[in-house]
Amino acid sequence: MSAVEFRGVWKRYGEVDAVKDLNLDCIDGEFLALLGPSGCGKTSSLRMLAGLESISEGDILIGERRINDMPPKDRDIAMVFEDYALYPHLSVFDNIAFPLKVRKVARETIRQRVEHAIDLLGLDSLRGENVQQLSGGAQQRVSIGRAIVRDPQVLLMDEPISHLDASHKVELRGELKRLQRNLGVSTVYVTHDQVEAMALADRLVVMNHGVLQQKGRPQLLYDRPANLFVAGFIGEPPMNFLPCTLIEAESCLRGDHFRLPVGQEFIQRLAPERGEELILGVRPSHLKFQSSNTAIGLAGTVFSVEPRGDSAVVVVDIGSHRLLVEANQFHGASMGENVCLNVTEESLHLFDALTERNLVRVG
Repeated sequence: MSAVEFRGVWKRYGEVDAVKDLNLDCIDGEFLALLGPSGCGKTSSLRMLAGLESISEGDILIGERRINDMPPKDRDIAMVFEDYALYPHLSVFDNIAFPLKVRKVARETIRQRVEHAIDLLGLDSLRGENVQQLSGGAQQRVSIGRAIVRDPQVLLMDEPISHLDASHKVELRGELKRLQRNLGVSTVYVTHDQVEAMALADRLVVMNHGVLQQKGRPQLLYDRPANLFVAGFIGEPPMNFLPCTLIEAESCLRGDHFRLPVGQEFIQRLAPERGEELILGVRPSHLKFQSSNTAIGLAGTVFSVEPRGDSAVVVVDIGSHRLLVEANQFHGASMGENVCLNVTEESLHLFDALTERNLVRVG
């Protein structure tokens, strides 16, 4: 298998820069997810890699080969799209076999490769079925089988399960992860779904407005988001944000209707280059209900309660701001109740309001 590398890659559509100076690598055998909202540049990056879009500036390499001007058919890649793009008149077996037949691969080799793909994807009982008779999840497995049967150097996936219902998504996520591990093929996966990306990828690449915001292992991006955008995009429910200022003389963060004490060690870990206006970030799962209201902490009023079976999302109004609290089913909070929330210092994120970068340095 081969590694993929983007070197200073730009994609321009007229006056619009869709991808800006992208420097990125997908190491050999890695599952890399490009994550971001619509229009962030992730699909344009994938399509340049696939050869479906031209590169405005920079280079893309697969292994040691510069592929900028190489036709898609010569790049030794396979691609899985959101829509299955299957041949409706063919069976499961024949759909998977089709790209090998086009390349005039020997019949016995075709049989062996297709049988292997069918076995990996759990399609044995469906091999003779017409693809039109299959569920959406099964059709997407056939589409994946058609891609992997070619034994490509790089596998590209563009939102392959975004249209499936929740149960099929969970099922296919597990199959995709197992399949990629078994194949060991370098995989670049595009999605707007951060839960999907966190579940699948060895590394995440978060993009916004054509710019790479942060890359790294999923847990790193969750625990140590580089900036306000990554912090708000990674995590479900999303991170809470509260404007505040740091009052060093009082060792506290002060905002609208709250005062949160912090230790000197926390203050010393903050980047010295920062403005006066800050934004406090707290994940909903890190907020805890205190037994009684105090002058110190995050005091507010319960706006609503959203039960989720063994957990609940409690919405709390603090001044003019609304916070999400992820609590267990025994939280006891009710609408209209005055509550006070506590959070550990280790769980706090602090962002510069102007630059939006995370100011808390790893100690």
